[in-house]
Amino acid sequence: MFAVTAARIDADNPLNGLELGERPEPTVPEGWTTVEVRATALNHHDLWTLRGVGVRPEQLPLVIGCDAAGVDEDGNEVIVHSVIGDPDRGGGDETLDPKRSLLSETYDGTFAERVAVPRRNLVPKPEALSFEEAACLPTAWLTAYRMLFDKSGLQPGSTVLVQGAGGGVATALIALGSAAGYRIWATSRSEAKRERALQLGAEAVFESGARLPERVDGVMETVGQATWAHSVKSLRPGGRIVVCGATSGPMPPAELTRVFFLQLSVVGSTMGTRDQLTRLARFCVTTGVRPRIDRTLPLGKAREGFAAMADGELFGKVVFTP
Repeated sequence: MFAVTAARIDADNPLNGLELGERPEPTVPEGWTTVEVRATALNHHDLWTLRGVGVRPEQLPLVIGCDAAGVDEDGNEVIVHSVIGDPDRGGGDETLDPKRSLLSETYDGTFAERVAVPRRNLVPKPEALSFEEAACLPTAWLTAYRMLFDKSGLQPGSTVLVQGAGGGVATALIALGSAAGYRIWATSRSEAKRERALQLGAEAVFESGARLPERVDGVMETVGQATWAHSVKSLRPGGRIVVCGATSGPMPPAELTRVFFLQLSVVGSTMGTRDQLTRLARFCVTTGVRPRIDRTLPLGKAREGFAAMADGELFGKVVFTP
């Protein structure tokens, strides 16, 4: 089968490790099944894999990719939940399983014509969602859903700042938050991305680091080091930052004085459960909100999508179709 693999690690030039070509059919352990991939979506996680984050050289070559929508062995249209974990080990939440991983970390991922997954990881795809739209949900959109509706502790009507409008999680936060009645503000260095954030439903947009008209109830942080100080300064007393990533670096100043004096909360969030993915798909159908897709490419042109992500030239998701 045709697949996209991480063949080697290159921290400085990750695309050097990308290979496209024929790979063996997936191995199917007991309790697993295969899905014929109809669409799969690119995430920053895939670039980090090529840089050697979360994988060891001896694991390579490894098919990369976390997200997929396709058809299972029984002909059902499904969405693949990419968290490989045991809810029992996580107190009912597979994302808290100490041994959990994502597809493409331990097992071959979704950038292929077929992928093997645990049977419990299949979620019915609503007919109203295209395969391309559904493929965007399991990582970026599920992460955003959990951040907003689980980890933030904020009710609709609250003012939420989304840092770094343009990335997959950030665009999902804007679209989901505005559809649910949150007052969404967004930042970006790019005027074009700020304009697109308004089109997605943001109430107001600002240049990165700009002084805001008022302090916000919560900040959704995906950028990390470059925006952290601004995130902390933008919060009202008692406000909360929900952080799911650090694409600009993981080591910002902690701002501890401001954190304890204003009684701020910092909460980490990673992915979401299978049940949350089911509810997310239902939310999209009910509200009509859909993932913003920057471009759709055949899997054979995956390098083009990776290059656009590495250069920061995206607004929304890159989708590959085998």
